[in-house]
Amino acid sequence: VRTFAGHGGAVSTVAFSPDGRMALSGSWDKTVRLWDVETGRELRVFTGDSRGVRSVAFSPDGQWALSGGMDRTLKLWEVATGRLMRTFTGHVDDVRSVVFSPDGRWALSGSTDKTIRLWEVATGRLVRTFSGHADAVGAVAFSPDGQWALSTDGRAIRLWEVATGRELRTLTGHGHIVWAIAFSPDGHWALSGSADKTLRLWELGG
Repeated sequence: VRTFAGHGGAVSTVAFSPDGRMALSGSWDKTVRLWDVETGRELRVFTGDSRGVRSVAFSPDGQWALSGGMDRTLKLWEVATGRLMRTFTGHVDDVRSVVFSPDGRWALSGSTDKTIRLWEVATGRLVRTFSGHADAVGAVAFSPDGQWALSTDGRAIRLWEVATGRELRTLTGHGHIVWAIAFSPDGHWALSGSADKTLRLWELGG
């Protein structure tokens, strides 16, 4: 249907805006770019990352964007202007995954430093560090109600209570690294994708 061209390096991450009218992309060229989906026109370039971008996300209201990358930080951007609003520091290795909570108040990040971290979006304050991973964290996800989080940890998946940082369950069975994780819309199920060439569906209550 359409090709969005303009990045000068590999594109590592993409996201649709909540209304579906815009798209974000992050690249190893150290930029985040905003696109008009209908026309493919580049609307804005977000610059400020010192190394490649690994993950991007829109806030639920579409006003803000998060990026995480190889410079070990998260960055909060104003979508309408492309202005860098805040930098979240604390990780000690690449940030591989970022996501907003469903209410937009919190951000969750996963890193190759074997932690996930919870941040207050309005201030950039580090609220909580979720420790106990045995390997680099590849992906993170919030449950639809914001109470739970999932993270990938090598071949394992971990379920967390967001309010306390307590690990509730470890899901094992994949034969290789798990790269992707998602909650179902009702929050009862998780879907994972792995380098073992399978997707697996998990019942989180059992």
